Amino acid sequence: MLKRIPRRERRDLLIAWVAIAVAFSLLYVRGGISPSGFLVVFAASLLTVGVGFVLHELAHKFAAMHFGYWAEFQKDNTMLVMAVILAALVGVVFAAPGATVIYGATTRRENGIISAAGPVTNLALCAGFFALMVGAGTVHAPFLATIGFMGVQINAMIATFNMLPVSVLDGRKVLAWNPAVFAVLIAASFAALIGALIVL
Repeated sequence: MLKRIPRRERRDLLIAWVAIAVAFSLLYVRGGISPSGFLVVFAASLLTVGVGFVLHELAHKFAAMHFGYWAEFQKDNTMLVMAVILAALVGVVFAAPGATVIYGATTRRENGIISAAGPVTNLALCAGFFALMVGAGTVHAPFLATIGFMGVQINAMIATFNMLPVSVLDGRKVLAWNPAVFAVLIAASFAALIGALIVL
């Protein structure tokens, strides 16, 4: 699989992964925390954002490649810096550190399926992290429980944000392809987000 991810793309994914992990860490530690506490939150953010963000983008990439197109993730330095600054100053993470660029003229159906692949991946990860959280709580493993909790929240945020039907976000392309699929995915994303922020 690594052969299909060029070195430049791996570098961009790594930089975006770290930057977005910093942004989410700042979101979670607003109000003050010790340096050691920040490192724990940052490690948890790397694991949760790393899995959620990287797999979201790779889902787009490999869905595009399934249809015969070449695709690569490209970071956006301005958006990376903005994500960290907004998290530090306002407590909001604008999670758009770049995008997977598809080379070729996709059909509306292909573009919709490729776009849906990212949020679907995050929703699946929500379920996986929820299972981890419940299992870790059962065996009294607090760090793993924290990973699970953050994983559910972060992946729900990523799915919901990307399913908004505006600008270049996934939701707009899914809606243009199939309104029924869009309705199911955005409803599932908001349900996961509400559950993660209110119920958990």
